[in-house]
Amino acid sequence: PSKNLGCYGDGGAIFTNDDELAHKIRGIVNHGMYVRYHHDVVGVNSRLDSIQAAVLNVKLPHLDAYNKARQAAARKYNLAFANEKNIITPVICEDCDCHVFHQYTLKVLNTDRDAMANFLNENGIPCGVYYPIPLHSQKAYADKRYDGADFPITNQLVKEVISLPMHTELDDDQIDFITSKVIEFINK
Repeated sequence: PSKNLGCYGDGGAIFTNDDELAHKIRGIVNHGMYVRYHHDVVGVNSRLDSIQAAVLNVKLPHLDAYNKARQAAARKYNLAFANEKNIITPVICEDCDCHVFHQYTLKVLNTDRDAMANFLNENGIPCGVYYPIPLHSQKAYADKRYDGADFPITNQLVKEVISLPMHTELDDDQIDFITSKVIEFINK
């Protein structure tokens, strides 16, 4: 279960306290329609069926607890990596709980990230390299006015980031095992 609030399919939910943003989202997820048969923006079909909506409705009261569990796991990861100079962890603001860690992504320096991902997977640790091809390198944007030289930071980060397991059921033993394997690889 990777989504902070997921149902049994590909559905999910978006929460905002911004009325204008909520209005825009409602149109985008309904084929770009705000009024039936009038497509004001490019949109997609992201409407939920009743069963998926019912699942989300049951899970919604637990969202704060789910998010707190993810935040606690992120703090444990950060603490375990605190002394590793070749691991850059996400910044956690102690004054707020605004980051809910859908993913927990590290930046690894002086390391073959792909070899690290293979090592973790071989040790039973699912990890991800999300978006391994930057948008400016995607075929859909090939005709645009940008080239790779316009995005040097993106081009570097795409080689250095890796996401570790993040979900509400991560326990201390699992986090200890994951972090020990990451540190083992980084320091070999």
